[in-house]
Amino acid sequence: MSTSTTTEREIRSQPEVWARAVAAAAEGAPVLGRPGERVLLLGCGTSAFVAESVAVLRERAGHGETDAAYASEWTPGRPYDRVVVISRSGTTSEVLEALAQVPAGTVKAAVVGVAGTPVAQAADETLVLDFADEESVVQTRFPTSVLALARTGFGEKLGPVIERAAEVLAEPLPVDPSRFDHFVFLGRSWTYGLAQEAALKIREAAQAWSESYPALDYRHGPVAVAGETSLVTLFGDADPALAADIERTGATVQHWDLDPLIQLVQAQRLAVGLAAARGLDADAPRHLTRSVVLG
Repeated sequence: MSTSTTTEREIRSQPEVWARAVAAAAEGAPVLGRPGERVLLLGCGTSAFVAESVAVLRERAGHGETDAAYASEWTPGRPYDRVVVISRSGTTSEVLEALAQVPAGTVKAAVVGVAGTPVAQAADETLVLDFADEESVVQTRFPTSVLALARTGFGEKLGPVIERAAEVLAEPLPVDPSRFDHFVFLGRSWTYGLAQEAALKIREAAQAWSESYPALDYRHGPVAVAGETSLVTLFGDADPALAADIERTGATVQHWDLDPLIQLVQAQRLAVGLAAARGLDADAPRHLTRSVVLG
């Protein structure tokens, strides 16, 4: 992959940036919730998908009950010890509105890419990942760095993952995205959030038809539109029976035998490669800005 765009350069920077996120985990991960706290994670767009994945990872690690929701849709109801918002820009209107609704006595925490922003200032506790901030409109390294920090904080060792990511980024993509006009991403457990994020990258960067589903639910209707120009990517562990069912439609099934975080990097590369093949500039996605700030 060339490095002709800012988005591509930021994609390639991820192993180095993840290493910094891992180093920051001991101090930063408690912002996501102390063990035993009941936590709600909120975000919009990419950050909402990251929130979903972190929520599953936190519960799986035994750190406490954890929910996730869209900041734009949330209203207070269930009691929480802590509400954590994720916002790269720190300026997203719906995130600020959600913070304003957090009940008194509940810790308000924020994960942002820029210090001193309105979201950071509205929170009681703030984790600033300014080393992962981006120039690009399309998010790549900020969300993956949040996930790397969270996974480390929940007890995982990501050193080998970071090393492997650097190797994979030096290799060409194993598939030519220009062969397809329909892209589907399937995930299970915490990787469903990654599948949703991968599909969003295709829409944002390449203006192409993309979908995402919980892996085993794909048979329950959505598979009806799969065909010879469909590329279906499986996140997480491979499921041979599901792959075989999809391949019977004529679709191409893709599974990268890699850590899910690296699988997401491959999906980012796929989106940028597809954009280039379609004559689009991934740095200038149609109708999008770096942050949604409502007047």
